[in-house]
Amino acid sequence: MARKDIPGQASLVFDVALLDLHNPKDSISIENKVVPENCERISQSGDFLRYHYNGTLLDGTLFDSSYSRNRTFDTYIGQGYVIPGMDEGLLGVCIGEKRRIVVPPHLGYGEEGRGNIPGSAVLVFDIHVIDFHNPSDSISITSHYKPPDCSVLSKKGDYLKYHYNASLLDGTLLDSTWNLGKTYNIVLGSGQVVLGMDMGLREMCVGEKRTVIIPPHLGYGEAGVDGEVPGSAVLVFDIELLELVAGLPEGYMFIWNGEVSPNLFEEIDKDGNGEVLLEEFSEYIHAQVASGKGKLAPGFDAELIVKNMFTNQDRNGDGKVIAEEFKLKDQEAKHDEL
Repeated sequence: MARKDIPGQASLVFDVALLDLHNPKDSISIENKVVPENCERISQSGDFLRYHYNGTLLDGTLFDSSYSRNRTFDTYIGQGYVIPGMDEGLLGVCIGEKRRIVVPPHLGYGEEGRGNIPGSAVLVFDIHVIDFHNPSDSISITSHYKPPDCSVLSKKGDYLKYHYNASLLDGTLLDSTWNLGKTYNIVLGSGQVVLGMDMGLREMCVGEKRTVIIPPHLGYGEAGVDGEVPGSAVLVFDIELLELVAGLPEGYMFIWNGEVSPNLFEEIDKDGNGEVLLEEFSEYIHAQVASGKGKLAPGFDAELIVKNMFTNQDRNGDGKVIAEEFKLKDQEAKHDEL
């Protein structure tokens, strides 16, 4: 309104709608907190937090929402990756907590605003914390049941058969072997599962039930698994170990259970022609396993193990092994290895 349009000595009438107000000394305010009963840990500076939010102005105008994108907002907190008001407001939260964070403009987007956020606007964020972790976190193991005899514990190289439910911290089920009706089978320590799961299955006895919580850097990382596991998600595995087949000493794929025959090459070379072919070698090794005299590493392709054993003995690569080539590992009498 131009001043020249206002007559002298005129009384003016203004119709005002107060959108918001703040004081430059204002801090954030936390309102409408809904805290889960079970809160073992609260967030702190340096944690990586995943949360959903609706962002509105004080009059209720929506300017942004993670729900509309159908994915959480993920960030480190307390380190300046988000506006100062949110950086502060996300500290001290529990997993699963809901709270309203009211942010004055000097702790938000300031006098200039951003996008559809007006300058000098007070912002309201209604957040729901999905999960958080710290990059220094390891896995967490809680054992719920151990059978009376729990003396044989799983170790690297053992072949395990187990059931699991995999879920997010909010209880969302991701996968279940029980639903599929078959166990998941791995060789422990062979890289067949994510590192956190491999760690979580260690020193476990048959019949034991435990819950393993795996932070993303020991799980599926920032990328997750497309359509299956969200990026940067903390995972919960409820596990029951059903079967354990003891593995071999580290570095070995075949061992003898008893004394090795001093005439081993001659026994393998049944036709006595001084040459052992793969077929002869394979037949002999499988016969030793069947009789209990030898053992192959469980959980691996037996034919591949035997073929690799033969290749190791066939030092000149001509497809046959002669007596001069044939040696047990390091001349040991009890073991042979891949």
